[in-house]
Amino acid sequence: MSTVLPFQAIMPSRADAPSVATLPYDVMNRDEAAKMAAGKPLSFLHVTRSEIDLPADTNPYSPEVYEKAAQNWNALKKARLAKDAVPAFYIYSLVMNGRRQTGIVATPTVKDYDTGVILKHENTRKEKEDDRTRHISTLRAQTGPVFLTYKDSPAIDAIVMKNMATTPLFDFTAEDGIQHTGWRIEDEDTNALKEAFAQIPNLYIADGHHRAASASRANATLKDGESDRFMAVIFPASQLKILPYNRVVFDLNGMDEAQFLAAVRSRMTVEPVTSAEPNGIGDVRMYLAGKWWKLTLPELASASAIDALDVSRLQNTILAPLLAIEDPRTSKRIDFVGGIRGTGELEKRVNSGEAKVAFSMFATTLDQLMAIADAGGIMPPKSTWFEPKLRDGLFVHEI
Repeated sequence: MSTVLPFQAIMPSRADAPSVATLPYDVMNRDEAAKMAAGKPLSFLHVTRSEIDLPADTNPYSPEVYEKAAQNWNALKKARLAKDAVPAFYIYSLVMNGRRQTGIVATPTVKDYDTGVILKHENTRKEKEDDRTRHISTLRAQTGPVFLTYKDSPAIDAIVMKNMATTPLFDFTAEDGIQHTGWRIEDEDTNALKEAFAQIPNLYIADGHHRAASASRANATLKDGESDRFMAVIFPASQLKILPYNRVVFDLNGMDEAQFLAAVRSRMTVEPVTSAEPNGIGDVRMYLAGKWWKLTLPELASASAIDALDVSRLQNTILAPLLAIEDPRTSKRIDFVGGIRGTGELEKRVNSGEAKVAFSMFATTLDQLMAIADAGGIMPPKSTWFEPKLRDGLFVHEI
């Protein structure tokens, strides 16, 4: 059973929320973060990507970066943020292209993460874990939520719908057109919501594996305050949308385009097409030498849930045997492009000469993700891309 608790969120005012809120720290590089925060002193990127306020050649993992983050955090908190008077649950709703997803902002326990009540589906990288662990420990705060999901609950839905009829804490549309709205859940519904989550057998990490792992590591060191919990936004599975995570490869492992195309044809059906968008599972679109091709992945007579994923089948039929990319997590010859950037980004990177070939994938389904997590499996790297992205800075959990 899941333990989900209220907390005293630190939040910007309704007026300041649009200026404070930012995209997650890990969906941009330093230059992009600096550009986004330019001329915006309230931008939460000064807290989550504090290297933008230091010389450009500063190592992003140097002590100065975490010290600057703490300085910026304390200054922003003192000047423009406020801590809620009592612990509460909150609602966070995002609307993108007319589609709404609405979650509960709360603090699940590190114990549930450590013992597998909260299920993961990805491995993490030590460098990224080290970074967020140090960030949390230095600031004594979790500055961005973990994105969790659960199998739908009518009891939770009813509480959410009731409280969305109250006055919002904030309501704004960001520069990218996504609407963000938040509410505080009434005190009278707090116990009912805790009890409803207690009936949920498992929560699933949709996005934010590094944040969750870092919260666990920070708690192992701190073991005081509220470090035994971590901040999350928890969404019903039926409301979520997964976009594809596409691939670009920088060379053809010594082959020219014609040789590589012939090698792919020797393994599967290849047809010229005009559409870059796959139609379903087993359909991958390849961009090579200025043309799109439809690849029909070979059927597997017997396969695990992981091996049956399109990203696994692409890896096992093309990337590893033909392009010698044995470990896409560590290879410098491959890059991953979130589906939000569209297939035009794939064409751009190949046409510019930066990459030699690109693969447009059909999105992994949430059912596939949950089945793999339920079985204790780990998905291949960069299997899912969730949109819209949760904003940092709207809620902070001080530990």
